[in-house]
Amino acid sequence: MAVQSAHHVAPNLFVTASNGVKYAYRRFGKTGGTPLLFLQHFRGGLDNWDPLLTDTISAEREVILFDNTGVGLSEGTVPTTVLEMAHDAIAFLDSLKLEQVDVLGFSLGGFVAQELALLRPLQVRKLILAGTGPQGGPSMHGWQKEIADAVRKPDIGGEELLFAFFAHTPTSQAKGMEFLGRFMARTEDRGPMCTIEAFSRQYDAVVEWGISDHAKLARLESIAQPTLVANGESDLMIPAKLTHLMGGLIPNAKVAIYPDAAHGFLFQYSVEFGAEVLKFLAS
Repeated sequence: MAVQSAHHVAPNLFVTASNGVKYAYRRFGKTGGTPLLFLQHFRGGLDNWDPLLTDTISAEREVILFDNTGVGLSEGTVPTTVLEMAHDAIAFLDSLKLEQVDVLGFSLGGFVAQELALLRPLQVRKLILAGTGPQGGPSMHGWQKEIADAVRKPDIGGEELLFAFFAHTPTSQAKGMEFLGRFMARTEDRGPMCTIEAFSRQYDAVVEWGISDHAKLARLESIAQPTLVANGESDLMIPAKLTHLMGGLIPNAKVAIYPDAAHGFLFQYSVEFGAEVLKFLAS
């Protein structure tokens, strides 16, 4: 008999933080260690994570997924800056009385994760930055037109996700199709799609974060946490060269680049990346 996915059955939980926002979250996996907080990508919510990735990690770690302010099942209005999003994530963590967490931030979530690590250096134990880039870095001011057009469609679907998240090769696209089947497998208590107003405000934050400012790159030198920086070699949203740049500027960083993969490498290599995350967190 197959084991039921923890991701598929984890209940939607709610907590009201000191900022007055009622946050939706799911918490599951092996308890007893430092929980791993997941911070989601542009337009993403609780159900945009790959269950194969979260279940691989939750077999050995406690996982916390949540919708930040104004996203999915959470209340409030989406902020238009990454800094505000980080303060909201802090309010959520404090509402759960979590003194220390590990953090995995993907794409926009990786921007927030960087701010979180800088604002709360004692609260964040280890940091995982996936498919993300540094504030003010080169090639960070918005996305190329084809990608922006795809991911900002009001009625975004599988075709757009395959284009933006997976390499344009038969093997990567096939893995993308497998991912689409997995992330739609949860049928009960799914979170709603991100509204147009919400992702428009998110995009304002993305663009502001990427305004070229080489002085801001120096902030990475203050990230003291052990950090895993990972990406797909063919990422069209945030090029892998920025992964290497971050790995060189963060003092205690390890870089991992996945072949024949793009922005959604962590969904293409779900088991492999999950294993790498577990090894990194245990080291």
